[in-house]
Amino acid sequence: MEIKNIIGETTEYDKKLKLEVKKPKSWCKSISAFANTLGGFLIFGISDDNQIVGLETPDKDAELISEIIKTRLNPIPEFKISFHTEDGNVLLIVQVFKGEETPYYYSGDGLLEAYVRIGNESAKASPIELKRLVLRGRNTTFDSQNSMYKVEDYAFSKLRERYKKWTGNSFDEKDLVSFGLATEDGYLTNAGALIADESPIRYSRIFCTRWNGLNKSGGTFDALDDAEYEGSVISLIDNGEAFIKRNAKMMWKKTANSREEMPEYVERSYHEALVNAIAHRDYLINGSEVHIDIYDDRLEIYSPGGMPDGSNIQERDPVTVPSTRRNPVLADVFNRLGYMERKGSGFAKILDNYAFQVNYTDEKKPYFRSDRYQFTVIMPNLNYGGIQDDTVNDTVNDTVNDIVNDIVKNEIMNLMKNNPRITITDIAKALNISRPTVTRKIKELKIDNYIYRIGSDKKGSWIVNER
Repeated sequence: MEIKNIIGETTEYDKKLKLEVKKPKSWCKSISAFANTLGGFLIFGISDDNQIVGLETPDKDAELISEIIKTRLNPIPEFKISFHTEDGNVLLIVQVFKGEETPYYYSGDGLLEAYVRIGNESAKASPIELKRLVLRGRNTTFDSQNSMYKVEDYAFSKLRERYKKWTGNSFDEKDLVSFGLATEDGYLTNAGALIADESPIRYSRIFCTRWNGLNKSGGTFDALDDAEYEGSVISLIDNGEAFIKRNAKMMWKKTANSREEMPEYVERSYHEALVNAIAHRDYLINGSEVHIDIYDDRLEIYSPGGMPDGSNIQERDPVTVPSTRRNPVLADVFNRLGYMERKGSGFAKILDNYAFQVNYTDEKKPYFRSDRYQFTVIMPNLNYGGIQDDTVNDTVNDTVNDIVNDIVKNEIMNLMKNNPRITITDIAKALNISRPTVTRKIKELKIDNYIYRIGSDKKGSWIVNER
């Protein structure tokens, strides 16, 4: 019989061939991890290859397990021991419930260690994870904690502007307290510090890069565009979206009566991904920030901190993952400002809005990746890989021509900067283009006020407008 038929289809479990009394840590760490995470089952009497072999003295083993848990785990987690018989073999099943008094430590051999579930393994909690468990044991979160910053020292114009725009109402000073952004005695909570115009939490930043190619070393110039933003999380959302928009092209496909838009990236999808990255990132991880990385074929949005329950998103159906809010105060404010919904449908929105596009195929489906320390949303470029429609190709050709035109003009200006007395003939030779083409480009640059000439045609010099 399958193990999951014994304990249920969606349950976390660990298995042991037999009870190791002299090495209790080998299985007590699973008890600690289950209690510190989402609960689970520890099954004795099953081999590594899932063969049911049973226990020789299950009753005695049950008493020993109960005694060891009560002496080795601090605090003692809630658990239940039961038996299951299969073909005459008796299994011993320890069900451990999710604890509320975290962290649950294993104590023994001079050690005091807490464990968490990472995927299907029990791993020692890192210092950051231990902080998180302590907060959970106190029934609080990072964003709800009081900060050292006074309300009177900070402005909230971004918050007021967005609130007015979304609700039509003015944001009152007392709303800072009711929203969980400040305390009655005039101090900001961490959520309030994140929302403030000049946020004092310096690692609340986003790094944005448009890479040249398919990876971070894909061309002559590694980065075509980059920016770093800090300040209010509201500004981070606005600036992050603006960066994506200026590095994403829109194509069109003509129809009988109109034209259909064919974006590289879906605005509603990357909005959801960016808001989720900022709202649900692990702010306990100092010195880390949200990253937006745009490549030729994809857009990636990375945020510090894995799944709150310790699972890996790539091993689950993202649409069925229940919403877990790592920063509930911040998430609630984002809901009030219209950035996200309480029901937590972000994954579905990312996928559904992609699937709705006319240039969508199954190969272009967004996907998600996480581990113990990070969460990344990968959204493919819907127009990457060659679109054969003639109308779209015309748009592509126009875009390429514009890019080439800009490159030629930039090269001309660079030559003029390095040699203000350079002639049209010398420019044509240097760039390997015709003299009439150079003359035409110079005329366009003059019209756009990028360059002008001082003196005569023979003895004068070029001036490049640095603006």
